[in-house]
Amino acid sequence: MNAKKLQAIGMTIGFALFTAVGMTLFTAADKPSALTLPPPPPADALKVARQLNEVFVNVAERVRPTVVSIYSEKVIKMRRPGFSLPYGFEDFFQFFGDPQTPQRRQQPQAPRPREYKYHQGGMGSGIIIDKEGHILTNNHVVEDVDELKVTLADKRVFDAEVVGTDPKTDLAVIKLKGKIPSDLPVAELGDSDAVRVGEMVLAIGAPFGYAQTVTQGIISAKGRSTFGGSDNYEDFIQIDAAINPGNSGGPLVNLEGKIIGINSAIATRIGQFAGIGFAIPSNMARNIWPILAKGGKVSRGLLGVIIQDITPDLQDQFRLSTTKGALVSQVNKDSPAEKAGIKVGDVIVRYNGKEVEDVRALRNAVAGTAPGTKVDIVVLRDGKEKSLSAKLGELKPDEGEDETKATGGEPSGVELGLAVEPLSAESAKQFGFDKNDEGVIVREVEDGSPAAAAGLRVGDLITEVNREKVTNLKEFRAALKNTRGKENILMLVKSQGGSRFVIVKPKTAKD
Repeated sequence: MNAKKLQAIGMTIGFALFTAVGMTLFTAADKPSALTLPPPPPADALKVARQLNEVFVNVAERVRPTVVSIYSEKVIKMRRPGFSLPYGFEDFFQFFGDPQTPQRRQQPQAPRPREYKYHQGGMGSGIIIDKEGHILTNNHVVEDVDELKVTLADKRVFDAEVVGTDPKTDLAVIKLKGKIPSDLPVAELGDSDAVRVGEMVLAIGAPFGYAQTVTQGIISAKGRSTFGGSDNYEDFIQIDAAINPGNSGGPLVNLEGKIIGINSAIATRIGQFAGIGFAIPSNMARNIWPILAKGGKVSRGLLGVIIQDITPDLQDQFRLSTTKGALVSQVNKDSPAEKAGIKVGDVIVRYNGKEVEDVRALRNAVAGTAPGTKVDIVVLRDGKEKSLSAKLGELKPDEGEDETKATGGEPSGVELGLAVEPLSAESAKQFGFDKNDEGVIVREVEDGSPAAAAGLRVGDLITEVNREKVTNLKEFRAALKNTRGKENILMLVKSQGGSRFVIVKPKTAKD
């Protein structure tokens, strides 16, 4: 059988199959059939869903009247050139409130100051906090602005003024100007300490200018800080309820309709919400806003120590059962901590009856305690708990932060990749040390060495090696000799930023 006959037979069979299938499809499509629908939701389940829905609606109706939109303006002073600007440039400023500019394009003038007004990068939100017209919001919403306008939920518009700010917590209080309405609704602050991860919440604000927007989500985490390096006092509640530019200063609300947080920031690489939002806990705001409303400055407690988080390596070195707590790496002279008997190497595990999780928790707790307050402190020292009492001082605005996280850094001899020398008057002056300081100064750190990997820097002063005090080269070498065969070498290192514990991991023969 040749190829042409095979091709003809194949075409015939294909046509027959196509016709049969087509007829079958046509017949099936032509024959009517009933669409089977699932049964309706069970009455009990539907009732629960409606009850939950009613809770959301009730919370929104209760809280939205207390939420305001905040518009800010800043005056930009520019010198108008004596010649015409490029076409469209003056129209750009007309858009921001200078309608006369285009008319002067044909009337060149000598250079002179000229003011242009424009809205400063979007708006924010706020929460009415009392009947006197005080509104709680974020500091970054009202910082460095010349004019403020507030729109209430019922669209009444008021001028407002900043009465108090606290950049360290990113909180601010503004106040309505003029006659304060007698019917102002006031928000109720809840207990943010009682918030649980997984709890359902609502966020209310004006994302991208859409006032009175309500979004829903859950508490994703507690005790967050943004991007790990801030000097501010952060103890954020993390949420997955959508918040965007314009939500800043608006409330985070629980299902009881109480404010448990002030929405403040988002973690994003695209300029808008990406699933991670942050709110300042209401309990932090509760202690601060009355001070700001009176135009006062926030006073913060001072313990007088430098502390650092406990890594697994430090846990092993200090023979701790957990990484919880704050390791004391420096006690400032004549400080409340020194007077209370706190020592370098102590681990602070409880502060005023509360467990200390980490540096952030202790730092915020001390800062949130009024100066002059007597506080109970429990430390771990040589594996045993010791109870102490301290009377807090006051942290001055120009002083370094009291509790700070230390970063790694280390000391050593040749096998560790660094060179050291005795601390002289000259090197003390060069690197900012006191004449009474003792130790050996790091003069060189080899690239890629264990010392470099540990973060040791030129100018660091090594004062201890494996808890042995080091005041000179002889003591340093003797202390290093005692570390032979050990996987980790614990050192206490001092720099201008304070003292810190560091761990150097010496190279072994197989390294």
